[in-house]
Amino acid sequence: MLYLNEKDINKCITLNEIMDEIEKTFILYEKNKFYMPDRIHVDYKNKTILYMPCFLENIFGTKFLTVFPENRKKSRPVIDGLMLLNDYDTGETISILDGKTLTALRTGAVGGTGIRHITPKDVKTVGLVGAGVQGFNQLRFACEARDIEKIIVFDLFKEKLPDFIQKVKEQISGVEVVSVENTEELLKESDIVITTTTSNEPVFPNKKELFKGKNFIGIGSYKPNMREYPDALISVLNKVYIDTEFAKEETGDLSNPLERGLLKDNQIETLGNYILYEKNKEEIIKGTTWFKSVGMALFDIVVAHLIYNKAKEKGIGQEIEL
Repeated sequence: MLYLNEKDINKCITLNEIMDEIEKTFILYEKNKFYMPDRIHVDYKNKTILYMPCFLENIFGTKFLTVFPENRKKSRPVIDGLMLLNDYDTGETISILDGKTLTALRTGAVGGTGIRHITPKDVKTVGLVGAGVQGFNQLRFACEARDIEKIIVFDLFKEKLPDFIQKVKEQISGVEVVSVENTEELLKESDIVITTTTSNEPVFPNKKELFKGKNFIGIGSYKPNMREYPDALISVLNKVYIDTEFAKEETGDLSNPLERGLLKDNQIETLGNYILYEKNKEEIIKGTTWFKSVGMALFDIVVAHLIYNKAKEKGIGQEIEL
């Protein structure tokens, strides 16, 4: 059995390789070539455990995650866990991967793939709300997907921003990185806006003029009681692009405006369908666009399998016996 920790995973694969695989996964989702049971949520006192199994035609696996939002205050990872890969014919566990690293990379790649498809190629600035692990990885993939010159960052925990900005500068060269005092200022300065918070209330002012002509990547809101975006964004959109159909029920960013009639079901389209069939992409990306992701086990199994194969090819990782 091959064990792959954070260093192993980062050593054996590039950001663009992961985005390329995520792009294929969106197509795989549209063609329904997988079996993905509903993910299991266990919520207790603001603590969440997620179980995410998925089967492909030649492999299956399960990701187990803990999500503890209060860990931000303790300077501990909000997300932790493991990914198990299993042999399709025998059920034998062939690999254990660090779950938080896999999640950070595949979620960053999902956002980056969204940027590849719903933003103009000449965008130069990206704003980030939520300066945590996932925010950092979203910026890494954003700067691979587009030639970004400036990053603007906002976080409620302002004392963390200097270290976060320094880390971004060390990992992403040639890019100016600044912080702002509020999200209204961030909206004004950014072409692309990425959100990675656990907020229960919109993090932006409800002013529709601030949203026009921007491109939004929503990552944080993963429960019906969570919202990152105000009604103003809905009012200037023609379509919302999602990663999976159950996003309409799982995130308050969609379920709330759907319930109140502000957003119609026919305004929501999967990104895979957009990639495959949309003929008017060049015009669409000139307007206001929004890609909302809640994630799915299909991303995990595809990326984990890719990482496993790359690690085997390169002799990376530790063979262990249980």
